[in-house]
Amino acid sequence: MSSGLGGVGPVSYTHLDVYKRQAFNRADVEALTRFYRDDAINHQVAEQPVEGRDAIREMFATGFAAADMVCIVEHIFEDGEWAILEWRDPKGLRGCGFFHILDGKIVFQRGYWDKLTFLGLYGLPLPETAT
Repeated sequence: MSSGLGGVGPVSYTHLDVYKRQAFNRADVEALTRFYRDDAINHQVAEQPVEGRDAIREMFATGFAAADMVCIVEHIFEDGEWAILEWRDPKGLRGCGFFHILDGKIVFQRGYWDKLTFLGLYGLPLPETAT
């Protein structure tokens, strides 16, 4: 089965490793978005949910423009239509993502990571708070 990179073949649970190591670590927004169904939802819990492949593409483009992110896969767990990817980065940030995959495409992703730690490690400003 193909990894889905280059627009070939479906995404499978075991190819989440490829998703992160190859597409994510190259900051390849187009390759990343091919893993998602058109109506997918990506909810990084430190942010508002992002709905639709085009919005997910924009989320990745914005993120990669702000920081040189790298994901080191530690574990991938699978159960039916769901997979969990545990990761870390070279700066010490840790997190995990839950993926619901149907017909070879990600339909839902939820990611857990510490936004304050991320901002500090990457030298990014704190978000302004509403008064």
